[in-house]
Amino acid sequence: MRIVRRTGLLLLVVVIGLALFAGIFYVISPSSFMKWATARPVAERIILSGSADRGRVIDGGGGWINEGRFTEIQIRSEWKDGRWERPDNVTIRNGKLRGSIRVVGLGRNGEAAGVRESSTSLGRTERAQEAAPHGVVISDLEIEADRAIPVYLAPGVTEATIENCVFTGWSVVGAIYLDAESGRNVIRENRFQLKTYREVISVDGSAGNRIEGNRFERIDHGGIYLYRNCGEGGTVRHQTPRANLIKDNSVAVGTLGFGDYAIWLGSRIGRRPYCHLDDGYPFGSSLDDRDFANDNLVSGNTFDPPGPETVRDEGEGNVVLP
Repeated sequence: MRIVRRTGLLLLVVVIGLALFAGIFYVISPSSFMKWATARPVAERIILSGSADRGRVIDGGGGWINEGRFTEIQIRSEWKDGRWERPDNVTIRNGKLRGSIRVVGLGRNGEAAGVRESSTSLGRTERAQEAAPHGVVISDLEIEADRAIPVYLAPGVTEATIENCVFTGWSVVGAIYLDAESGRNVIRENRFQLKTYREVISVDGSAGNRIEGNRFERIDHGGIYLYRNCGEGGTVRHQTPRANLIKDNSVAVGTLGFGDYAIWLGSRIGRRPYCHLDDGYPFGSSLDDRDFANDNLVSGNTFDPPGPETVRDEGEGNVVLP
């Protein structure tokens, strides 16, 4: 009987300990916790690759793309005969997608080998933009997320347009991610209804973008954050999140968590444990870990309810207007 009681007590202690660990983990980083606690679903893939798919149009005809199966659409450049061939001007429109869209140039994310190698010399922003697809249009889609981020623009993607889309479902991160050295992209007239465990739109070392006329119907962990992801994966980030326009967006902040903001210019400020992984180079985030979220314009946005957690400015030269 004593052995049974001791075993039961030990199990109770273990369960309580695990619950406390999970709770603390979630409070520190909801996104990391959800990545750890949930399984990645298996996705079918539709791949548009290289110059052969330049100008390709996927039109859902108002119905489900790929018959509603969980799908990742990849629009990616192809290294061929010593040069990058890009699938420029691809359009995905007029339908419903259960899954995600990923636009890729040098590498799948900011820590990919090709991206990291390119980052260790000057001229990296120009190389990344030359390699990545240009002019992708994602229009009039309902994108139902299931764990994965619905739209990810990898390093160097430029002049993409995401417009008149509705984002539903849930993501362990956000809804749209603009990664390092990308720029001049447009995010307009979209509705964000999904549950996210990070900010809804991440502008990570991306410049000259326009984010305007969108409706954010819930932002539990932040709305639009501008920062530079210093050093992660050993990749030097060169471009800063500057000269972006954030205008005429409608943001519901009733579910916003403590310490989060609807719009945050300079949300990291070099405070990440991996910032020094890119040390050793006299430029970019290797030289200075700070975000430098400067010279951005924030104007005409409405917040419901209004309050002090709406806009936080940690940059220089930003213009924040009512």
